[in-house]
Amino acid sequence: MRSIEEISYLLENGQLDKALDGYRDILRAGTDEERFTLAEELFRFGFMEETIEVIEKVLESYPGEGELLVLQAEACIEIGNEEKAMLILEGISEDDDVFPQALLLLADIYQMNGLYEVSEQKLLKAKALLPKETIIDFAIGELYASQGRFAEAIKSYEKVLDKQTQVGGINISQRLAESLSAGGAFEEALTYYEKAYEEQFEINTLFGYAFTALQAGKNQTSIEKFEELRAMDPEYHSLYLHLARAYEQEELLQNAIETVKQGIQQDEFNKDLYFYGGKLSLKLNSEKEAEDMLRQALALDPGFLEAALMLNKLFLKQERYDDVLDIIRAVDANDEEEPQFLWDEALANQHNENYSQALNKYQQAYTFFKENKDFLQDYGYFLMEEGKRAEAAEIFSKLLKDEPGNEEYLELLERLTDEQS
Repeated sequence: MRSIEEISYLLENGQLDKALDGYRDILRAGTDEERFTLAEELFRFGFMEETIEVIEKVLESYPGEGELLVLQAEACIEIGNEEKAMLILEGISEDDDVFPQALLLLADIYQMNGLYEVSEQKLLKAKALLPKETIIDFAIGELYASQGRFAEAIKSYEKVLDKQTQVGGINISQRLAESLSAGGAFEEALTYYEKAYEEQFEINTLFGYAFTALQAGKNQTSIEKFEELRAMDPEYHSLYLHLARAYEQEELLQNAIETVKQGIQQDEFNKDLYFYGGKLSLKLNSEKEAEDMLRQALALDPGFLEAALMLNKLFLKQERYDDVLDIIRAVDANDEEEPQFLWDEALANQHNENYSQALNKYQQAYTFFKENKDFLQDYGYFLMEEGKRAEAAEIFSKLLKDEPGNEEYLELLERLTDEQS
């Protein structure tokens, strides 16, 4: 009969047939101690079904043995049989030394299934049993962070960091930095990102560091870290949009647009890059490039309202009224979702001399923009041109309430009143 060491060697070297022959021999004729050791090795190499089979054999001699039940439950979780794992773990006695471990596993299962309150109860019970155990503080921190309860997560992570810098290969400074950043404490988060970066380099840590620096207004630091990340991994698609924003914040618009274009080369289906490129191109007075970028964003997502609205703004400036109407028809947006399209459509129809359609759109838009000075001016002048003097006078009276000293409105109202008398 092969020894456990031989079976482990065979598993490690991919000689599965020979290893499984040895496994069957020990399952049939080995001691319970050998079987348990074999189960641990099988679990380590990912043979979960075999692990469960061996544990069930050992449980015949040691029914209710907590250490065996925990390993059996872990194997069940690995193969997705969470229901069986829960039944096993719930059966472990509170007097058993592994009971806190069982609580942690149960908390994981409940958390995975969205039952956060039950998960928290299990963790707090484990914490009461082992108040100094850092793995429990870490698990509580992970639960709170997943729920967006960042202030509570921070407290738990700080308890862990007082004792150790890592848990299961996870850098605690990074976890603290992420929670602080998510909670809006960007300056404090940067301190922990710096610490995490020094303790253990990890590319996602570098991204978080750069992104948090951008949120904190530390644009130069953000640029430096994003550029460092790009040099290491140019296919890290998420960096390009944020790096471009950092450059824009520093008024380095050419750097920003070049960054967007490099990002598009890496991720040609990213509508947000095209949209942001359109915005930057408008700032650079490159209207043709802006149009191309925004049209591409809409091609990728025909319902991309922000891109459609920005295109319309450009087309209205360029007096391309048919194009405005084409965009609105193509997007086919719900007017209540984006009423700006009503205003745009009113202006386009007005300039195209489709006056009845323009009036209809102005009337619909009024519901949403009756407190908007620019809209009221457009509407008021349109009504005047259409000879609707009473309605126009009502609009300019409304404008005059907000600006009682506005001579233009006073003159218009006087003229409209004279024309009506």
